[in-house]
Amino acid sequence: MLLGGNSSRGNDRDGWAAVDSAPLFTGVSPEDLNRISGAARLKRFARGEMVYLERDTVEQVFSLISGSVKFAQLGSKGLEVILRLGAPGDVFDVVSLFTTGKQATTAEAIRPCGALVWDAEVFTALVEGLPVVYKNIIRLIGGHLLELEERFRELATERVAPRVARQLIRLQEQVGALRKAEMEIGLSREGLAQMTGTTLYTVSRLLSTWEEDGLVNSRRESMTIADVGALRKVIEEK
Repeated sequence: MLLGGNSSRGNDRDGWAAVDSAPLFTGVSPEDLNRISGAARLKRFARGEMVYLERDTVEQVFSLISGSVKFAQLGSKGLEVILRLGAPGDVFDVVSLFTTGKQATTAEAIRPCGALVWDAEVFTALVEGLPVVYKNIIRLIGGHLLELEERFRELATERVAPRVARQLIRLQEQVGALRKAEMEIGLSREGLAQMTGTTLYTVSRLLSTWEEDGLVNSRRESMTIADVGALRKVIEEK
């Protein structure tokens, strides 16, 4: 069930060109890329808008071209846990489309977003006969699994400070966006607490200390790393 978004078929060439750099389409020929991108339409989502809900039937496939999306699940008591953030170039829904047919997460725009969208049946038909796409899917699944394993190990073996520092650096590499010569991470303190298995109070206290020491700059809904080297030393001091 698609919950929101405004769609069009305009001539946003920068958006369509983003398909070329999407990891899902690595190794796909220019002819096939043109065929795939030509079948997409553009949708835009406002901040806070739901893209789809956990357990929805997969009806569409999205390639993010701008903004950021969070992928989360709800625990048994209704508490949200953020599993990962999506950045431009990510193609999501693909794994669920080719496995259970049901969404494994809830996707929500945490920044105004633009995405190329294919109907699920159309996308399936487009990539049939392209073994490289299926190989890329396996590689992407492996990458997500490896990151979750690393975060689980960190949760079980590391103190909170190095765990949060490591996640900040990871997020900067994955979803950081250049803002006034700094890489901004579009995530709230609460979201960072969810991703590191700690409390909002603890994350707020850490970020306040690090901000006083010149390691980070924290805002209400985003943060930037001001001194990566110093933050890496926090990890080394674990």
